[in-house]
Amino acid sequence: MAQQNQTCHYNESMSFFYNNSGASDTWDKTQLILVRVVGSIFCCFILVSNSMVVAAVITNKRFHYPFYYLLSNLAASDFLAGIAYVYLMFNTGESSRTLTVKEYFIRQGLLDVSLSASLSNLLVIALERYISVMNWKVHSNLTKRRVTLLIVLVWAISIFMGAVPSLGWNCICNINDCSSLAPIFSRSYLIFWSVSNLVVFLVMVVIYTRIYTYVKRKTAMLTPHTSGSINRKRTPIKLIKTVMVVLGAFVICWTPGLVVLLLDGLNCTGCNVTKTKRWLLLLAVLNSVMNPCIYSYKDEEMWTTFKNLMRCIGNGTRRQRSTKANARALSSGQDTGNSQPPSEETKTDDQGILKT
Repeated sequence: MAQQNQTCHYNESMSFFYNNSGASDTWDKTQLILVRVVGSIFCCFILVSNSMVVAAVITNKRFHYPFYYLLSNLAASDFLAGIAYVYLMFNTGESSRTLTVKEYFIRQGLLDVSLSASLSNLLVIALERYISVMNWKVHSNLTKRRVTLLIVLVWAISIFMGAVPSLGWNCICNINDCSSLAPIFSRSYLIFWSVSNLVVFLVMVVIYTRIYTYVKRKTAMLTPHTSGSINRKRTPIKLIKTVMVVLGAFVICWTPGLVVLLLDGLNCTGCNVTKTKRWLLLLAVLNSVMNPCIYSYKDEEMWTTFKNLMRCIGNGTRRQRSTKANARALSSGQDTGNSQPPSEETKTDDQGILKT
């Protein structure tokens, strides 16, 4: 037991693990400032836009369906990703070496939870679309209770996946197994993480390929028999196209990073994985920026709701300013009213004093 405690390094700073793995997280000062400024702008957009997606689903009764509830949960995971990116940006570079092991687990855990939540949401949405399309309906028959259970399950799995390294699957007690990109994560964990996510990508691609071929065949069969009502039947196709674009953007933005993680887990010494780390991170940030834009571009009702929300916010701000202005005017009027002209009684008293 004493020997085991000697080989564990829980009390070391991250500098010890960076030196052990030979990884460098040094940034040029100008480059770091630029990344933080641009990244902060992106993160502000991520937080505001995804908040609007959630607000749109809550306020617009036309969105009170399983698909949109799951879409708002995807927006919530992007919102968490925005918080994770902010925390990461201001704890990277030389700052990352001063982090404690616990702080590093928090930094990476936030990223892992947000990625797991996004991926799980996309998988659940794919299954929901599959159920609805196979029944040739715009929306599935999932009850609110089942959708709520699915959302809770998504976050439970995501939090667990983000906590796995801190629960023991790390290299703190076996520093020879440490990776380069994440100096306290085991290479075996990186292999598991990247392969499992890539497999889920493949499963979703298969599901949507099956949906697309079914819809195409079904539409071809209905076209000769339904001339007027086919436009109504195209509505589920619109939702499928929206999700397929979101999935495509997610795969494009995250696959390079997962491949690099896999190479690091396989201990590819000649791949120089640390050089691409920061740019792959920016690509991941870009994905969370793109999603709200895709929702509003592909869904006219969502864009209309966004405009109504912004109009309400603008009207509320103007109303608040008007209320404050009226309150100030009323207050100044009351102050002026306090210096009223003397009453008749006072005037009579004054005249009596003068006569005497």
